[in-house]
Amino acid sequence: MKVLIDACVLYPTVLREIVLGACTAGLAQPLWSARILEEWARAAARLGPGQEAVARGEVAAARSRWPGAEVTVDPRTEARLHLPDPNDVHVLAAAIDGGASVLLTLNVRDFPARAVAAEGVARRHPDEWLTALHAAHPQVVAHVAEQVRAEAERLSAVPQPMRPLMKRARLPRFGKALERL
Repeated sequence: MKVLIDACVLYPTVLREIVLGACTAGLAQPLWSARILEEWARAAARLGPGQEAVARGEVAAARSRWPGAEVTVDPRTEARLHLPDPNDVHVLAAAIDGGASVLLTLNVRDFPARAVAAEGVARRHPDEWLTALHAAHPQVVAHVAEQVRAEAERLSAVPQPMRPLMKRARLPRFGKALERL
């Protein structure tokens, strides 16, 4: 399954690490565009000095890990699309041109389901997508989540219980599903 990952999913660390962890486990093939990656780096810059450099390092690592993930968007694809926010047209165009079956975004309201589905792409919120992925592959997805939780705990030097961490990552249903395992 090819999944176009919007910048708003790549930018928060815990969310990105779980989604990319699922990709590393072979459950999905990630896709993005250079513009999406640039948006991720610029968003990180707002966190303070040095954060853009950290994000650019993470972008380089993602590009290296998945050399075939970067989609070049055809301007003709963008020209024929219409969304409520014209800045989001590029994201849907990247999903189409990359052959994605899923467009993963936190901004579901910016991508009307009917418009996205008309292009043969399913729009999914990461909470919904990860919960479904967990239902299909519970052990693999739980292992990915536990690795991310343990790393968050190591980096913060503070206990990071799974469900509250997932809630902060905007994954409340996923956190609840993990708790039931």
